[in-house]
Amino acid sequence: MKLIIGLGNPGQEYHDTRHNLGFMVIDELAKRLKVGLKFDKKLKADVSVTMHGETIILAKPQTFMNLSGDSVFKIAHFYKVELADIWVVSDDIDLDFGTIRVRVGGSSGGHNGLKDIIEKIGEDFTRFRVGIKNEACQVLPAEAFVLQKFDASEQAKLEDITSKAAEMIIGSLKEGIDVTSVK
Repeated sequence: MKLIIGLGNPGQEYHDTRHNLGFMVIDELAKRLKVGLKFDKKLKADVSVTMHGETIILAKPQTFMNLSGDSVFKIAHFYKVELADIWVVSDDIDLDFGTIRVRVGGSSGGHNGLKDIIEKIGEDFTRFRVGIKNEACQVLPAEAFVLQKFDASEQAKLEDITSKAAEMIIGSLKEGIDVTSVK
C-alpha cells in the first residue's frame, strides 16, 4: 500500500499558484490512473483509493499548507499506512524551476507543509520535491513568492513538469524509489 499526497492550498484563489504544484502532480497521477478524487470530511482531504499492482491512495489535504500534517496523520491512521509507504509531493523554492528531487527522510527544508507533517508523523517518509525557483524568488519574500501564479513561460512548461513527476512516481511504484534529482 502507498499513500501519495500532494501538498497545496484549497480554494480557487490558490489554484494555479506555485505552492499548489503538489496538487497538480496528484491531479496528473489521478488522470493517468483514471480515478477521481472526492472530498472526505473526516480525513480533511480529497482522496481516491485504487489498485495499480498494489493499493494506492492519492490525497490532496484541504487543511491549507501549514496544517497538512493534520490531514496526513488522519489518512495514514485510517488506512493503517506505514511511514515508509507515505510519499509526499511538494514545491521546493530551493530547487531550480522544473527540477525534481526524490529523497527519503530529512528535514523540511523550510517548507511549512513538510514541517507540519514531520511534527505530526515523523520524518522518515519519501519526498518528491519539484523546483519552483526563479529570479523572482530572489527579490520577493518566500511567503509571497510561493502564493504567486506561475508566469507565462513557466505555465508553458508545467504540463511537462507534472507529467515527468507523475512518471517518476509511477516508475517508483513499479521499480522502487530511486533517490535522485532530474531536470
